[in-house]
Amino acid sequence: MTDSRPLASVSLDVDNQWSYMKTHGDAGWEARPSYYDVFFDTTLRALDTLGMRITFFVVGRDAAVPAHHDQLRAVIAAGHEVGNHSFEHEPWLHRYTPEQLASEIGNAEAAIEAATGQRPVGFRGPGFSWSPTLFEVLVDRGYIYDASTLPTYLGPLARAYYFWTAHLTPAQREERAALFGSASDGFRPVQPYRWSLPSGRTLLEIPVTTIPVVKTPFHLSYLLYLSRVSEAAMVAYLRFAITMCRLTGTEPSFLLHPLDLLGGDQAPALQFFPGMDLAGYRKVQLFTRVLRILGEHFRLVDMSTHARAILARRAPALRPALPPVSAPRAARASAGAS
Repeated sequence: MTDSRPLASVSLDVDNQWSYMKTHGDAGWEARPSYYDVFFDTTLRALDTLGMRITFFVVGRDAAVPAHHDQLRAVIAAGHEVGNHSFEHEPWLHRYTPEQLASEIGNAEAAIEAATGQRPVGFRGPGFSWSPTLFEVLVDRGYIYDASTLPTYLGPLARAYYFWTAHLTPAQREERAALFGSASDGFRPVQPYRWSLPSGRTLLEIPVTTIPVVKTPFHLSYLLYLSRVSEAAMVAYLRFAITMCRLTGTEPSFLLHPLDLLGGDQAPALQFFPGMDLAGYRKVQLFTRVLRILGEHFRLVDMSTHARAILARRAPALRPALPPVSAPRAARASAGAS
């Protein structure tokens, strides 16, 4: 029988322990502490139980570590896709020069391909960081899609919470001033579209889906936080999001992070992160329930499968690739000249 369910893509940003510590301003991140050995075993078993194949957005710095190659090859052996999540995982890519961006993307791509044997065709900026110049680099390198935008009004609230809990110098606060975007990001489309670039070329954008019309996030980190109040409330919120997606014809792109499956018992250095009071086994239970509910309504696929299906139907709408409103003035001027 033909599967009549609409598609939904699932992806996981493989942010390692050191990258959380670096963004948070914690001492000791330079030693690059890692939870790869715990994370991949847990995650691949959970995905195999569900029979799912997803996209893992890998940080190049981690892919360049020979000790990580076995885990990354296991991702490919299990039938999953790898994407590019930058080399240094700095959520301020909009501040990079064109030369820095070309190096950042190229170095990550080379490290990921060397570790896995698979060349990435999709990119997601850390902290939803992006710029028109970044998109030009992706097109230059033959990428099929970008997945760096989060269309929500809540970015400033997430940034305020982050600044409240982080240990940052004034210079670091300035560097991270655009983290998680601006309230104006809520006006961006939830459905996929094509960026119209200054060079005249285009690039498919698949946003991390927020609830249509409402524009509040429903990726797993938010659902897990809600589950601490009530699992029934979590499921009701998820089903509301699914209903809104179905009513508006939105094929969601659902986002995961490592701390959606790892508990504070497995990554004690990251206790500051919301939801880390949940044990790892409990998170796996909730992860499994959420993905099974999504699978009742959508055919869950990796992101390149979703991207190619979108492009094969008809050309998505064009949208000018203007610099983010929250980008520093100098970066906006540089992007406009590129």
